[in-house]
Amino acid sequence: MINFGVRMKYLKSEFPIAIALAVLGMGFALEHSAIEHGGMALWGLLLVILAAIIGVAFRIAHHAEVLAVRFGEPYGTLILTLAAVSVEVVILVVLLTGEPNPTLARDTVFSAIMFDINGILGLAAIVGGIKHGSAKYNVDSANSFIAMLIVAIGIGMFIPDFVPDGQWKIYSVFSIGIMAVMYMGFLRLQTVEHRTFFEYSSETDEEAHDESHSPNALHIGIMVGAIVLVGLLSEVLSVLLDAGLAGSSLPKAIPAVLVALISASPEILTALKAAQQNRMQTTVNIALGASLATVLLTLPVIEAIALINGERIVMALTPVQGGMLLLTFVTVMNNLHDGETNAIEGISHFALFAAFIALVVMGLI
Repeated sequence: MINFGVRMKYLKSEFPIAIALAVLGMGFALEHSAIEHGGMALWGLLLVILAAIIGVAFRIAHHAEVLAVRFGEPYGTLILTLAAVSVEVVILVVLLTGEPNPTLARDTVFSAIMFDINGILGLAAIVGGIKHGSAKYNVDSANSFIAMLIVAIGIGMFIPDFVPDGQWKIYSVFSIGIMAVMYMGFLRLQTVEHRTFFEYSSETDEEAHDESHSPNALHIGIMVGAIVLVGLLSEVLSVLLDAGLAGSSLPKAIPAVLVALISASPEILTALKAAQQNRMQTTVNIALGASLATVLLTLPVIEAIALINGERIVMALTPVQGGMLLLTFVTVMNNLHDGETNAIEGISHFALFAAFIALVVMGLI
């Protein structure tokens, strides 16, 4: 049994979800008025909704971490991955039901990679480098992630540019199948045969705080409920975004960047904390693992939706996006080749992230 004091502490930790429920009610009540008035009323409500979604995303990440610690491998990695990607997929699906935006999925996956590799890895390497000089990790993990990422992005986002409209359904079916095989194979190798690739012997495992020893069913229930809540909040966010962007000169990639920001927010704080504690292996796993999961799990879901609807979704990268990805992979392969990171390498990644933000602001992404 959970004593009263621990129970109250546990309930307080779910305060972001309670706040999000209140924000949801406020959003449904005020969305039409905010759209009519526009300006600060519309964007103010949108920012409140966005903050609520990010707060819920943090709680989803926490419960996934608790379950991952309890179930161990290979289930732990699967739980963490599915929890993170489910938030992104739910928001994407909801936004795709709004105003037509055939490039939303592509721009979201691209933005997520920029956040994960250049943003997370760059900031963490700077923080870890300033505090510890250089930080060590298992170079085999970086090589494995990068190899899979290049192939997955090539299949999912480069080749579609050369697939004619008359054959896109055939290629989508192939893409879904091969990415499922790649993910299942990688998950098996990561957690069984090549598990040591993704560990570093000098590190100690840091478990999620779970003082209440609450039942697994409670964590699963809260996660599922929170994901549903994210979907409902995204409904309001979608309406406000469509109204705010309609007829404006604001960058059209804003929805994609917001989805990427929401899914990356918990990962950013976790990676920075790991870097401060000189656990760069955790940071590498988060940055590259999140990117790989986004490509291998998000793209098949979006392609499946396109097949069901019978409407092709644009997944082929623009020249600017392709150039940014090329620079990113050249940089990450050069930096993650010797098992050590430092602040200089972090600055190079963060400079690419800054370039990505600048291109978004300029409307070129």
